[in-house]
Amino acid sequence: MSATQQGLESEKAISPAQAALQARAQKMGPQGEKAADGLLAQRRRKSKFPQKELIKFCRGMASMLKAQINTSDAIKYYAQGHPSAEIRKTLMEVKSLVDSGAPTYVAFAKTNKFDDKFISLVRAGSDSGQIHKAFESISLRLKKEAEFKAKMRKATILPSLIICALIGLFIIAQLKIVPEVEGLLLDVKQEPDGFSAKLFTISHVVKKIWLPFVIGLGSIIGTFLFVEKVKNFVINMTMSKWRLVRQLVMGMRQMLFLGTLNMLHANGITLAKSIDIAAASLKGTPMYQELIDAGRRYQASGLPFSEAIRKFTSCDAQVAHMIGIGERSSSLDAQLEMLTNMYEEEVNQYVNEFTAAINFVTLVIAALLIAVVFIGAFLPIFLMGPKMMNSAM
Repeated sequence: MSATQQGLESEKAISPAQAALQARAQKMGPQGEKAADGLLAQRRRKSKFPQKELIKFCRGMASMLKAQINTSDAIKYYAQGHPSAEIRKTLMEVKSLVDSGAPTYVAFAKTNKFDDKFISLVRAGSDSGQIHKAFESISLRLKKEAEFKAKMRKATILPSLIICALIGLFIIAQLKIVPEVEGLLLDVKQEPDGFSAKLFTISHVVKKIWLPFVIGLGSIIGTFLFVEKVKNFVINMTMSKWRLVRQLVMGMRQMLFLGTLNMLHANGITLAKSIDIAAASLKGTPMYQELIDAGRRYQASGLPFSEAIRKFTSCDAQVAHMIGIGERSSSLDAQLEMLTNMYEEEVNQYVNEFTAAINFVTLVIAALLIAVVFIGAFLPIFLMGPKMMNSAM
């Protein structure tokens, strides 16, 4: 067989998608990085790797890396046969970059599908030579985070939907039912009593303002969900007024930080580096900068980390106390694990209390809205009965 024929056969064995990935990997460099900052990169950032799939992926990677399968092959084996074409494409792109010589964390970062926290943890695992432990730990932390997020969504979304549905029912009653009652009273040429007149006035006001009200409410909800600064402002305001919310939010933040810190430090990452990476799990919150500053003070001045936590962060006093015990007794990993487990239990309790409180508030609001709908729609009919009988006589 000639060299030309062998070349043609090898080209046929490579699919167009694989050829494109190989070509991209060969072009990696300053120009490739510049292109990654263009329009296509902006589009990719809008679609992150799904968290549920990321948990499964990390578990699969951990098991394969433990079995001494190299990173490139492990990624390929997981991607092959995956039902999602987008996930297959992303993982094969990572594999191609790893094959071209890029470090594992750089390969994941170049896809713009993974967040900074995941990239930092993979990098830490690579630097410590225990990347299989890094993937295993990442899957455990992501699973815990997903569980608590699901509990919070269950505690807030359903009550919010119920309240919104009842507000919609109230508006419909004021736009459709109450005007019918008012028209029926006018048809029999009877003046409404004082209470009914006020109910009809409310209906007239609702008719004028319901559309701006609905648009404004939708805008407020959308702003809270998608504008980080507004969300943080509302959360901080609620924390300052409601002790349970403060305990819940602070507990979740400290749980995430301590769990990530324990994972990193237990896998051989230096404490200073572990602090920087663990703080990234709280980006967008006031505690992020506090922890970064505490880590810098610890690294630059030799101040014990427990003292840096005590002086420069809003963490609970027990966090600094237990970390101090760990530093003095050389049992920091054990103390971090104990703190993480303790906060997980506390947060579970706070979530249950918060759910109960929200359910009670929802029940009260629902009762009020139903009462308003009933009074506005049916009470004028009851009050109108004697007037209609008088007009018929």
